[in-house]
This record gives sequence, C-alpha cells and structure tokens, in this order.
Amino acid sequence: MHCPFCRHPDSRVVDSRASDDGSSIRRRRQCPDCGRRFTTVETATLMVIKRSGVTEPFSREKVISGVRKACQGRPVTEDALAKLGQRVEECVRASGSAELSTHDVGLAILGPLRDLDVVAYLRFASVYRAFDDLEAFEAAIAELRAVRPLPAADGAGVPVPAAAP
Repeated sequence: MHCPFCRHPDSRVVDSRASDDGSSIRRRRQCPDCGRRFTTVETATLMVIKRSGVTEPFSREKVISGVRKACQGRPVTEDALAKLGQRVEECVRASGSAELSTHDVGLAILGPLRDLDVVAYLRFASVYRAFDDLEAFEAAIAELRAVRPLPAADGAGVPVPAAAP
C-alpha cells in the first residue's frame, strides 16, 4: 500500500477492525518513511458469472429490482424487499466462493421469496426456471403445497379456515 502523503511504496498496519456488518476491514496504517498515519478499508468483492460468460460484481440492488417485478401488485413492502436482498446476499457470501453463477444467485432468491409471497415466488420461478407449459406450473404449485399447505377452498374458491382442534 503506497503512502498517500509521500508515495512511499510500503506501510505498516497499526490496527485492524472488522466493520459492524462484517463485510469490510478497516486498517490504520503508518508510513515508515514519513511517519504519517492513514486509514484503508478492504472489502471482498463477490463476482457473478452471467450466462454469456461476462463477470460483474454482485449487486443487492439488482436482486431487489428483479424480485420487485415479481412482487408487482402484491402486498410486499420495500422494507421486506430490502430484507430479502440482505438474506440473499448473506446466503451467497456464506457459500465461501468468490465467483458464482447467475443460476446460484437465482437459487438463493427462491427460498426467501417463497417465504415472503407465494404468488411472487411462482412469477419469479416461472421466468427463472423457464416454465413452458401448465404442467410445470402445476408441479411448482404441488411443490409449494407440500412445503406450505394452503387452506382448503369452498365451492366459490374462498379459503376456508381450518377447524380448531
């Protein structure tokens, strides 16, 4: 690390501290030549490999933007979307890999989105998994029902609350 004051090509680390969210490290450094101190912030970049082979930095905002489209017209708040984005980022960072594919990011989105809103989940999954017929939708709905039983409906299609034990 070059000293920002005298451009000396070396510096000594005096103190290191992790940030509150653990995504970066703040280091106090001292130049052995001029003796002045300065601070650096180090972050690990997470790269996403797109289908075309192009790599770009992971963006929580891109995740939220894509999920927002699936949630259009649904009772989902911006705060809930921000929390989902944070959960997805934590999940992909926990994988320990410096590079991951868009497929891996999509898989990381599906779980939290299913917990947030099942209709938005189906919308997102239909594009992500490229549903091409009704059977694919029916299979996804059957999978949702197996994981999260939906209330039974009466003849008019209105959900009937389950009987109390």
